[in-house]
Amino acid sequence: MNNALWFLLVGGLLLVMGLTYTVLKRSPVTAAIIYLAVGLLVGPSALNLLHFNPLKESALLEVLTEVAVLISLFSAGVKMPVPFSFTRWRAPILLATVSMTLTVAMVAAFAFYVLGLPLGAGVLLGAILAPTDPVLATDVQIRHPGDRDQLRFTLTCEAGMNDGSAFPFVMLGLGLLGLHELGDFGLRWVLVDVLWATLAAILIGGVAGMALARLGWKFRRAPHQHELLDDFLGLGLIGVVYGLTVMVHAWGFLAVFFAAVALRQTELKLARNALTSAAVATETAETASPGAPASAALAADPDSLHTVSEGSLIFKEHLERLSELMLVLLVGGSMFLSSWSWPAVGLALFLFLVARPLSVLAGLMFSPTPWRIRGMTAWFGVRGIGSLYYLMYAIQHQLPESLALQMIQMTLVVVALSILLHGVSVKPMMGYFWRRSKQTPVP
Repeated sequence: MNNALWFLLVGGLLLVMGLTYTVLKRSPVTAAIIYLAVGLLVGPSALNLLHFNPLKESALLEVLTEVAVLISLFSAGVKMPVPFSFTRWRAPILLATVSMTLTVAMVAAFAFYVLGLPLGAGVLLGAILAPTDPVLATDVQIRHPGDRDQLRFTLTCEAGMNDGSAFPFVMLGLGLLGLHELGDFGLRWVLVDVLWATLAAILIGGVAGMALARLGWKFRRAPHQHELLDDFLGLGLIGVVYGLTVMVHAWGFLAVFFAAVALRQTELKLARNALTSAAVATETAETASPGAPASAALAADPDSLHTVSEGSLIFKEHLERLSELMLVLLVGGSMFLSSWSWPAVGLALFLFLVARPLSVLAGLMFSPTPWRIRGMTAWFGVRGIGSLYYLMYAIQHQLPESLALQMIQMTLVVVALSILLHGVSVKPMMGYFWRRSKQTPVP
């Protein structure tokens, strides 16, 4: 496909999606399903106008997916409705750790015993497919910063954290294949790839997010009263945090998510403190002068105050939609009819119907999470752009070509089937869920 046809295709698709947005919201299909269908139509499966080769273009696709995931993680982080605490975040933490580990183990066992892949390749495949996706799961994620629904919070927070917690298993798989140093008895992997990389990422992200929140708050208010470019600040935070974290060999995805969480929660804390001070000052003034009008600060909502996180969110969501369109089109344009082999389809069904449900139920076994939320969480483990990134990352670390081709085929089928199965079921199932039960707020 030449440049003119590519611009025509993408431009026409953007026009159609923009004009039919209301109709699409009411229809049983998601935007990702439409993008995938168009990609399959113009790709080698049908018209063969577009053929994107993920193996040859792995470096480009790694960058594209990396940027898409980073933007989505930031958007997810600034929507977190409650401050971090183990009590409130217990369910997503368990999902991003215990359930993640169990999923990797089950997929690795399936790949080793059923598909005949080497153990290292099985672990790597499990790490690629285990994390849920923050890019394609927008229909089951938090809709706005004030959304306190527990199901959406759990799914959004899990997707934000497990994009970082999957990385140690990616490195373990590469190490078992001889492509990464694990150390004697795996000691280096435990100390560096698990403990250091995780803790350093959380620390860097948290400190950077809090620092920007306080700096922006100070500059925006008296006596400075500067006008700030929130879009630039949000993108700058992503770039600085991710770059610094990667430089110290920690997990950048995890750092960006926690930077966004820290940014939002620090701004809310500062806003509440300011409103409290204003209310106290008002009460003092009213006591001194009875009959004075009550201050609006007493009824003000800290969520309504202008902040960096709120100001940059709309721009990030637009970038997220554009990246979804481009990358899902490329997924469809990468697939042949022969890609839909029984091993690949069987792996996808095993992941959706066995590995994901069992790992969720086991991970939340001792959690107070209601059973109806556990059941919905067990099904809506959407796979997508994050899996493509880990696959391209592995290829760029000298994954053997024959193994890379196998993993590309299986990953593309899993992502495509996830788009179709989860996309078709999300609206009716979520609608039924909310009709049958009141929305459960985050405690």
